[in-house]
Amino acid sequence: MDAVGLIMADSEEAAARGAAVDRSERPSGYRWVIVLAVVILAVAFGVYGLPPEWGKIASLGILAAFAIAGMIAMFFWAMGIVHLSLASNARNDLTKLISDDSPEGILVTNKDGRIIYANQAYLTLTGAVGEEDMRTVERAFTGDPDVSEATYRLAQAGREGKRLTEEFRIASMPPTGTASWYRVRVRPIERPSGQAETVWTVADITRERERQENVFQELQHAIDYLDHAPAGFFSADPSGEIVYLNATLAGWLDYDLAQFGTGGLTLADIAPGNAGPLMVTQASEPGSVRTEIFDIDLRRRNGTIMPVRLFHKIAYAADGQPGPSRTLVIYRGPGGDVSEGLRAAEVRFARFFNNSPLAIATVDENARIVRNNAAFLRLFKDSLNGEAAGHSLFETVAERDRDGLNKLTRQAMAGRGDIDPAEASLVGQGSRSARFWFAPVDGGENEKEAAIVYVIDTTEQRALQEQFTQSQKMHAVGQLAGGVAHDFNNVLGAIMLAADFLIGSHKPGDPAFQDIMSIKSNANRAANLVRQLLAFSRRQTLRPQVLNLNDAVSDLSMLLRRLLGEKVTLDVVHGRDLWPVKVDVNQFEQVVMNLTVNARDAMPDGGKVIIRTRNVPISEASALDRSDLPPADYVAVEVEDNGSGIPPAILDKIFEPFFTTKDVGKGTGLGLSTVYGIVKQTGGSILVHSVEGKGTIFQIFLPRLVETAKAAHEEPEVAPGQPHAAAVAAKKEITDLTGRGRILLVEDEEALRALSARTLVARGFEVIEAGSGIEALQALEEADNDIDLVVSDVVMPEMDGPTLLKELRKRNSQTRIIFVSGYAEEAFAKNMPEGEEFAFLPKPFSMKQLVEAVKSNMGP
Repeated sequence: MDAVGLIMADSEEAAARGAAVDRSERPSGYRWVIVLAVVILAVAFGVYGLPPEWGKIASLGILAAFAIAGMIAMFFWAMGIVHLSLASNARNDLTKLISDDSPEGILVTNKDGRIIYANQAYLTLTGAVGEEDMRTVERAFTGDPDVSEATYRLAQAGREGKRLTEEFRIASMPPTGTASWYRVRVRPIERPSGQAETVWTVADITRERERQENVFQELQHAIDYLDHAPAGFFSADPSGEIVYLNATLAGWLDYDLAQFGTGGLTLADIAPGNAGPLMVTQASEPGSVRTEIFDIDLRRRNGTIMPVRLFHKIAYAADGQPGPSRTLVIYRGPGGDVSEGLRAAEVRFARFFNNSPLAIATVDENARIVRNNAAFLRLFKDSLNGEAAGHSLFETVAERDRDGLNKLTRQAMAGRGDIDPAEASLVGQGSRSARFWFAPVDGGENEKEAAIVYVIDTTEQRALQEQFTQSQKMHAVGQLAGGVAHDFNNVLGAIMLAADFLIGSHKPGDPAFQDIMSIKSNANRAANLVRQLLAFSRRQTLRPQVLNLNDAVSDLSMLLRRLLGEKVTLDVVHGRDLWPVKVDVNQFEQVVMNLTVNARDAMPDGGKVIIRTRNVPISEASALDRSDLPPADYVAVEVEDNGSGIPPAILDKIFEPFFTTKDVGKGTGLGLSTVYGIVKQTGGSILVHSVEGKGTIFQIFLPRLVETAKAAHEEPEVAPGQPHAAAVAAKKEITDLTGRGRILLVEDEEALRALSARTLVARGFEVIEAGSGIEALQALEEADNDIDLVVSDVVMPEMDGPTLLKELRKRNSQTRIIFVSGYAEEAFAKNMPEGEEFAFLPKPFSMKQLVEAVKSNMGP
């Protein structure tokens, strides 16, 4: 049993060195002792009741059995099968030794809060003198208000069986009385028997905190040194947002460093637009580091510039993406450093080069870009992918323009001075174009530079030139069409009146009657063509009225289906809550029919036509960015087909008069030009989108009508010949075409005047003829102003119709007047005195229309 005693002594020494308090439960072996005592007593009483001779034998047997059991136990102990030690020593295994010797204080409490274990480190950290002075964590660290909340949270977590860690500072902690930092952890444990206990761990982290504070102080000193260094410094992320700015640079730029902490400052705020793109770096080789030097101007907060030199460093991550920049800024203004071999003139040139709005680059003898400014990089951002150096200049332009650019490059490399500029289309930028100038390099420091290239974006200039040219051409054609239409109307008017006279003198059975009807029919057809010419020139007569386009399209859909035939289907999509517009319903129907018929002709094998109506708010109209579509609210009508489409080569010509792709005899070339003229005269715009082989979409944008409730009522249709200002509400059917009164007929076209006078005389009117405005005034004086009605042409030599009316009013004449013209009423109404009343009769007119207009305006 000496070995057992030695083990017990070692355990007692370890317990004395480690655990200060150990009140944990002992193993429940006392039950076996009681059982063994009861067995021995039962055996003793049993032996006592035996006869003497059997008692001796039984006693010897019992003793022999105990001896054998003891020998077997000692054998098992020697083999290590059974451990013979005190119950307290049995618990001093490796785990307990670690807990006892831990530098951190360890405390174990049961569910009632009673301490069942605490190591010596816990007593030392809590300032306990002995076991009697030992307290729980909650009691040991009370008294300091800053700590009470933390200990309460820890105790609450312990009671609820949760884990929690708290760190706190105690200003005076025994036994030293100095300030200390502590980290306290609490966690629940559960024994195999199911008994729940709580483990507290207390560590003194004062030295750790002191090391952290020392590191923080050193970092603060480093930041202070950097902030007040004689050079500026900033860092920007790849998106251009500045994440750090030192005090020196903030002072140069007149920014408050305290306000900068809120963020929001970007490269665009401190660098002009031409310099910013130089510092925004694209992806590069993974793990690489790139340093560049820029001489640019930075912008102060008040808008003034500050010349600087930037040392711009970028480190790239493993995926090739750039990280935040490290940029050193050296001031280059008056009194600044211009050493390092950089002369003041060179600094000025570098500033001008990088800040120029003109795209500038230098190329080597192979036309590869050596150096470029920010404007050059921005202009060719799509074709160069953010990196210009090393790329060929010819990569930036379309292939068809490269030969011409190559010739100019060679001329510059040969030293020629006067080199004409060249226009070229840019690659990867749609229809963008630019103008290139070349100049030779003379004595440059960089021997690789062979020529200088200056580039200006001419996309907008070319677009404006093309629009102006097209506008001038369309205006000239419109002027010609309008003039021709006016003269044709005079001729057609005479033909139609003569035909009416012939029809009146010939019966249907007369052999010449059919010929006369053919003359009138063709005259009407010619008049329709003239109206189309006037529509293109925007000089036709329109009768606008407030209209809901959904209603107009619905009324027209039945006719359109008959026009399309069986092979082509029509789908009408009505927009919801459509805004009202003010248009001539007849002309609008003509526009939709023309576009629908063109769609049908583009689908000879059948297809589908879709007509849509929808509202287009000002935001959508502005997003289209069209010069011919001012920002406003519109109502759109779209006519879409899935036919053959329009080739790009002729897309710009489709609205020109007499241009057609149809076979001879199948089109006049006036359909789309008429559509264009009607839409423009209404105040709208028309756009076309077409993909050859897939289909075409025509989009008509009509201005939204915004009127007061009183003005929003639909205007009544005014028949030809009714007073303009009087605006008679409805046209009355006139059955009696005879009348009386004296009429002054003013017309410079002799044939038309004669036939018109003959028509009116035949109906009972007295007619005084005049070939011009001067003759009309003379005839009026001769008649002593005794005239009931004046019927006058508008366009006449010497004196036009509006001037004649003004002269009549000067003579205090209240005579009513009817203006007759081949142009639209609006073409001359703006020249009339405000509030003047007149009636209008468009040319060409029939005999009946002339008489009706005269009778409607003769008055009582």
